Amino acid sequence: MIATTKIFTLEEYLAYDDGTDKRYELVNGELVEIPSESDLNNAIAIFLLLTFSRLTPGRLLRRGTEVSVSGSRATVRVPDLLVLTEEAATALSGSARSIITSDMPPPVLVVEVVSPGKENENRDYRYKRSQYEARGIAEYWIVDPESDRVVVLSLVDGLYEQTIYQGNDAIVPPIFPTLELTAKQLLRAEED
Repeated sequence: MIATTKIFTLEEYLAYDDGTDKRYELVNGELVEIPSESDLNNAIAIFLLLTFSRLTPGRLLRRGTEVSVSGSRATVRVPDLLVLTEEAATALSGSARSIITSDMPPPVLVVEVVSPGKENENRDYRYKRSQYEARGIAEYWIVDPESDRVVVLSLVDGLYEQTIYQGNDAIVPPIFPTLELTAKQLLRAEED
């Protein structure tokens, strides 16, 4: 992971183009290159996207959409998957760039698939958790293939409460109470 030493504002980040196809997040004003996803992580995100498409309108689902969150300086995250509210989808409609800014309604659900490595674990379990919580995102899923578990965090009175799913546990998230999916199915990205 490569970070720059220049401190960027949100406007500078949005205008930044290094002439490559590299992807970046803005973390406390620093540009941080996003590493390539593993094949399994990508398969999990697509599997979940297809699963959610049976439960909610496709216009509310996003991959690659950025989310502006709070930090000591400007911070923009790029979750693996988002479910938007109708209001957020309307606010994004016609935008030149797919970013949920701080003046827009937050997504209702954010999913992060943890990449291998302690640094990625800290980022997803600690930093993004507090940022998504502060942003008021109703539900945050941490799909962790390495730890073989799915953590569903639900916003209750401004703080996340967590439920951990493993093996054949049926995932029963507040946002999709009729979801028929086990942790094992999701972590393998396959239906039984």
